[in-house]
Amino acid sequence: MTEESKDSESTSPEKLLIDNPSDFQFHAAYLTYSDIYDKTTNPETRNQLNQNIRALQQDQIDYSTFYRNINQYRAEASSNHHYNRTQIKTQKKREWRRKAQKQERNKRHRR
Repeated sequence: MTEESKDSESTSPEKLLIDNPSDFQFHAAYLTYSDIYDKTTNPETRNQLNQNIRALQQDQIDYSTFYRNINQYRAEASSNHHYNRTQIKTQKKREWRRKAQKQERNKRHRR
């Protein structure tokens, strides 16, 4: 490897800290940008995200264009995470009462 390739690998684009909490729309867009930026490791993707948030801050693009541009990265970031859902077992109140009464009867007669 040459020194140039080592330098390019070690210099990953940094996350921009340009949040403006007083502007609600920009703050929401920045939170979306931040979330996607944290989930991705690809330097190219991070570069594109930085360019999009900078363009939004400088009013070069509008919010709908910003979200359209980062939507593809949003899908990539979410595809890496799979959530396990716990199954919720439901039962009717009558079933629950009968089951509880049966357990109480069995408990009483075991003694």
